[in-house]
Amino acid sequence: MIRARLICSERPDDLTLAFRRMGLPRSAREYLLEKVPHAQVLVTGLEKEEGRFLQGLHERSEAPGREEFPVWVPGDMRTRPGTGLLSGRRDQFERLLAAARAEGGPLSRLALAVSRALEADRPPAPLTLGGRTFEWGSRTYVMGIVNVTPDSFSDGGRYLGVEAAIAHGLALVGAGADLLDIGGESTRPGSEGVGADEELARVLPVVQGLRERTDVPLSVDTTKAAVAREVLRAGAHLINDISGFGLDPDLPAVVAEAGAACCLMHMQGTPSTMQQAPHYDDVVDEVLAVLEDAVSRATRAGVPRERILLDPGIGFGKTLEHNLYLLRRLGELRAPGLPLLLGTSRKSFLGRLTGGRPPAERLAATLGSVAAMAALGGADVVRVHDVAQTRDALAVADAIRLARDGGSLMGK
Repeated sequence: MIRARLICSERPDDLTLAFRRMGLPRSAREYLLEKVPHAQVLVTGLEKEEGRFLQGLHERSEAPGREEFPVWVPGDMRTRPGTGLLSGRRDQFERLLAAARAEGGPLSRLALAVSRALEADRPPAPLTLGGRTFEWGSRTYVMGIVNVTPDSFSDGGRYLGVEAAIAHGLALVGAGADLLDIGGESTRPGSEGVGADEELARVLPVVQGLRERTDVPLSVDTTKAAVAREVLRAGAHLINDISGFGLDPDLPAVVAEAGAACCLMHMQGTPSTMQQAPHYDDVVDEVLAVLEDAVSRATRAGVPRERILLDPGIGFGKTLEHNLYLLRRLGELRAPGLPLLLGTSRKSFLGRLTGGRPPAERLAATLGSVAAMAALGGADVVRVHDVAQTRDALAVADAIRLARDGGSLMGK
């Protein structure tokens, strides 16, 4: 499968501000937006035909005065065949896409991957859940965690009773949660699963109780079609599957038939094995590959692409450095053009970074992680235990990211 990811990009709004600072009139700004270097796109998974096509375009562009297409630099044929870097202006990329689409066949896949990569810094299409519409890019949304389990790593057993779980969910709504995520099976490292009947007995009455008392969209954290079918009937709007539709082959069809949304997560291994020496050659590329396979499973079953969110699975089969690198490179994970949901709340890598603090003492570290993601524009939804404090941190981080008033010359 071809994967293209945006390595760096000069965003049009940032360039426009630079041109304003130069005192250039609108006509000059618009002209230069089409002419200055725009993006660098890393492409992997190319077959020979696609590689030859890109090399041919590159050779055509080498003629003096004929820089029609992006510069193409292929990877090492011995160690990384099928890879390369495209670098160029917006108009050059547009000509490349037109040429690939005109050829058709396998080159259509190349055009689709590159076009999605070029649009990765634009907000995905809005998503409506229940009566609420999520305008991605306008701010970072908050998903509150409701664990109805005896053994979750942070708050296992605190909200195991139905009324306690419902009260906790309502408190999170009062604190500003945009969604609630209800889970009846612990997925902490080393945990063993529970049967569908037990999981359903834990979460179904909580979904029913919350649905009666709040209109906040409800997500259920499950990998099982039997559980998903019942909670969706009870009023849940989203299925949050840590396996990325990789464990239960019936689950995608259940989500599609209900018209629900889903979040598909990356995990290397299973909760019981995932932290046993996780290894990657290229963590971003491999996470993307698994997530794109998950999206394919969903869409083949009939789930509309615009109703899919992706989660790189921080802490699920990753070392400390893997987690940090993924958080740093979240922009590359936007290559599929879908919203990103991130969960860092109270996780063990934050404990390691702060000198071994236990889960209950990781609030400040959690806020640091969600603020960084928001300021960098890397997450659309953050899944957290501490909603009120997270909303405050995001209010500041989002405001910094979205600030546009640089004085009268800059415009607003």
